[in-house]
Amino acid sequence: MNAKFIRKLALPEEVKEMYPASRETEKAVEDAKREIERVIEGFSDKLILIIGPCSADKEDSVVDYVSRLCPIREKVKDKIIIAPRIYTNKPRTTGEGYKGMLHQPDPKEKSDLFKGILATRHLHMRAIAETGFACADEMLYPENYAYLDDLLAYVAVGARSVEDQQHRLTASAISSPVGMKNPTSGDYAVMLNAILAASHPHTFIYRGWEIESKGNPYTHAILRGYTNKHGEPQPNYHFEDLIRLSEMYEEKNLLNPAVIIDTNHSNSAKNPFAQPRIIKEVLNSMKLSPEVRNLVKGFMVESYIEDGCQKVGGNVYGQSITDPCLGWDKTEKLIYEIAEIIS
Repeated sequence: MNAKFIRKLALPEEVKEMYPASRETEKAVEDAKREIERVIEGFSDKLILIIGPCSADKEDSVVDYVSRLCPIREKVKDKIIIAPRIYTNKPRTTGEGYKGMLHQPDPKEKSDLFKGILATRHLHMRAIAETGFACADEMLYPENYAYLDDLLAYVAVGARSVEDQQHRLTASAISSPVGMKNPTSGDYAVMLNAILAASHPHTFIYRGWEIESKGNPYTHAILRGYTNKHGEPQPNYHFEDLIRLSEMYEEKNLLNPAVIIDTNHSNSAKNPFAQPRIIKEVLNSMKLSPEVRNLVKGFMVESYIEDGCQKVGGNVYGQSITDPCLGWDKTEKLIYEIAEIIS
């Protein structure tokens, strides 16, 4: 191969021995997963809110952010299930730039994947221990999921990964709800085929083992907008988009038709301040149509302590170093507004 083999990384079992999950942590994760599953199954009318930084860049500010959600959780728990985003991998369109904590535990230092594996597990464990929140992460690398599989309440498969066979098969073996984003082309069929594949059992190779998955009935859609042939961002959260998805779900005859609306990315043209408006439009669509109300299970919001973003090496505490995010004051207001609208 045209590559340098640096070192053999520790197995997931070895890392878990270094950072074992407590019984309290295991219970928090199982309780959070079950709450989300009940919404996807249609047994709960609560809305799921997957909210947090575009990328988890620094442990202290990320845990600070998640801690701020704790008093809000208590006030809205009868209407909203909050699953904080702790995204420790960052997909890059061109392969350039900060790839997340997994690659660089310190964004200013060079890549160190072993330190990154330890840092991501430690961060998720600390968030659960200090806040009681079991969180969401993106499965950018299927083979790395096993380092966090006992800590995650929710898993997302990104727009660039959703058509990949290994992501689909690995999702079929995951015990948490998995959201499949529409690809950057916007093709619903690709996303729904991924959901169909992940919902069924499979035999495949995973980390050098032949394994047999059971299938994941809680795999569902995430609409994140798309780019047209000119590379321009286009939304897919409007009423007509949701009706179309509902009809396509029915044609596929999938077990648990469900969608989470990603309010940033191409849906907002990466304008984080458009996210509240997008949520309110979708909530209105849900009031207009029983089909849309039954389909939409929640929202994904990019939010951090400070508005906007900064370059790597910037000194603004709690401000994104990747995509711009909605700041804390606006986030707090938004969550309470959602709870008021759906009351």
